[in-house]
Order: sequence, then structure tokens, then C-alpha cells
Amino acid sequence: MAKVNTNISLDPKLKKEAVELFHSMGLDLSTAITLFLHQSVRERRIPFEIYEVPNRKTIKAIKEAEKSMKHPEKLKTYKSVKELFDDLKK
Repeated sequence: MAKVNTNISLDPKLKKEAVELFHSMGLDLSTAITLFLHQSVRERRIPFEIYEVPNRKTIKAIKEAEKSMKHPEKLKTYKSVKELFDDLKK
């Protein structure tokens, strides 16, 4: 199979850490990237979950949502959209 060269830009520290990691697995960076691309094409998606560590505000919102789900009877309800917006203005 013919091969093509592809240039990618990487943070130098990330590249160094990745090269060291893949070397410990017996892979070079090119092979590791090729494996990633094959798996992505095979699955037709990125083959792992991508997430960011949530910040404090997001963590607080998640905890509030979880609490609300456990105790829905404590949730405030509104009879109309106007009532909701009036409450939001307070």
C-alpha cells in the first residue's frame, strides 16, 4: 500500500510524552496515529470518550441537578412562562 506524508502540529511536551508512552508499548508515533485513524474509520467515530474536567460552576450545577432528580418534590414549579420569567428577574 502506498503511503503519504502528513504534517501535524503538536505541543512539544505532548509529543514528547506521547512518543515515550508509545515507545513503551513498542510503537512509534506514526504507527500509533495510524492505529487511531484505522479504529476511527472502522467505528465511524472517535474511538474513546472525549471530556474535559468540569470547572467549579459546572460541578455545582451537576450536583444541584442530581439533588433535584433525587427530590423532585422540592422543585419549584410555575403555572406560566410569565411567572417563571418574573421569578428570574428577582
